[in-house]
Amino acid sequence: MNLAHDNGLPGLDRVFTWFNDPGNWWGPGGLLARTGEHLMYTLLVVALATALALPLGVLIGHTGRGTALVAAAVNTARAVPALGLLVLLIVLLSPHIPNRAAGLGIIAPDAAPYAVPALLVLLLIAVPPILTSTYAGIQALDPAIRDAAQGIGMTPLQVALTVELPCALPLLFSGMRSATLQVIATLTVAAYAPLVGGLGRLIIDGQQNLADPQYGYPAMVAAGFTVAVLAVAVDALLALAQRLATSPGLTTVRARRPSPLTGRSPAHHISRRA
Repeated sequence: MNLAHDNGLPGLDRVFTWFNDPGNWWGPGGLLARTGEHLMYTLLVVALATALALPLGVLIGHTGRGTALVAAAVNTARAVPALGLLVLLIVLLSPHIPNRAAGLGIIAPDAAPYAVPALLVLLLIAVPPILTSTYAGIQALDPAIRDAAQGIGMTPLQVALTVELPCALPLLFSGMRSATLQVIATLTVAAYAPLVGGLGRLIIDGQQNLADPQYGYPAMVAAGFTVAVLAVAVDALLALAQRLATSPGLTTVRARRPSPLTGRSPAHHISRRA
């Protein structure tokens, strides 16, 4: 708090005052509206990333082809700085994108030239975790299970969709959770693009006048705190969805408790007898 005052900024106590002001919650630029935009952008990006990465991951995992190439591409994509790529895409693509996004309900009117480059950057961040987790989960499947499915007359497509993909769900959900958290965090950077909403809008706009007790430093801290809470809440929901969607036979088995008499687990006794 003292540090903020020494720099001419409102103290952190102003953040609590900011949260207690109903005017900061409601309205087009309020906290609830910005949080809704953040969630809609996240849902859109993760849905598109899943639609792109899931079929490709299943194909690579099932055939075993292209793993090295995809791994190299994924590592390259992860090394690209998001902000630098965003600025580059805005410069290259924005003049060629028409303003026709008003009817989508997600992208604000006249924001398409800036929102499309931001969505492309977010897709580049979201696709790699989903893609790698999908084909890694399929490739980790015991070959005997795949052979048994083929032995009962299943086609390659049936094996991939009804055997391999369900068995890869734990890793697939792990990749989706990672991608979702990265998108939620990076959306604050995407707000550097003009007219792109979300909680990052409060952070970027707050930099214009840090000393403002309503729209400056307190709004930036409040938005950052909300992003953190949102990430934890969404991850918890995805963890619950993973638990409900994954077969109990695929969950991680907890280690058995040691015997109260010997201090050794039953598995240890079996190995000694063998």
